Amino acid sequence: MAEKIEEGGALAQAFVQFALESGVLRFGQFKTKAGRISPYFFNAGLFDDGAKLARLAEFYADRLIASGLEFDMIFGPAYKGIPLGATVAAELARRGRNVPFAYNRKEAKDHGEGGTLVGAPLQGRVLIVDDVMSAGTAVRESIAAIRAAGATPHAVAIALDRQEKATENGADVDHSAVQYVRNQLGLAVISIATLDDLLQYLSGRADDELGAHRQHVLAYRARYGAG
Repeated sequence: MAEKIEEGGALAQAFVQFALESGVLRFGQFKTKAGRISPYFFNAGLFDDGAKLARLAEFYADRLIASGLEFDMIFGPAYKGIPLGATVAAELARRGRNVPFAYNRKEAKDHGEGGTLVGAPLQGRVLIVDDVMSAGTAVRESIAAIRAAGATPHAVAIALDRQEKATENGADVDHSAVQYVRNQLGLAVISIATLDDLLQYLSGRADDELGAHRQHVLAYRARYGAG
């Protein structure tokens, strides 16, 4: 069973604030990939300029360093994981922790270096960096590619853990994708923030417009939250 990394705290609260200010975290009615109507939406694709990406990489690096996790290289799964993994690797190098970086293509290239993998050779303990984990499909594909290359899938770092039930074959299951990766696949999962952190943030905004969304988020967690 994978180690559970301590999370939350001031870093998570600062990240929620940053995601709101960047327009990445929004409230309203949003249909998820699972067909649920969610009262909030987190779209990491809207970290869409150099300053936002640099700050995001700082949050990842802060969480990774605080976790004490040891790893040998970073892997960014296509597509959102590619810029995330690259910027996190650059930020860690800026702090004196230089590690190799690789990513994959969705389709194999039949010229030049060929194949689906780009960057440093996959070896040692590999950290997968992505934005969120909904069904865990991208992580399972990454794990398969890493193992096929003879390396060890070691941990996953994500920006937000929604802490909600995954779906399998169109039906809800009792565990979240993060819990599945931790408990069934044996990888540590580190998140900058979780749904609990978001609710904590909203509880401190009870007197303004943002605080009004807390009851909707609580109701959503009551229905779809994973234990």
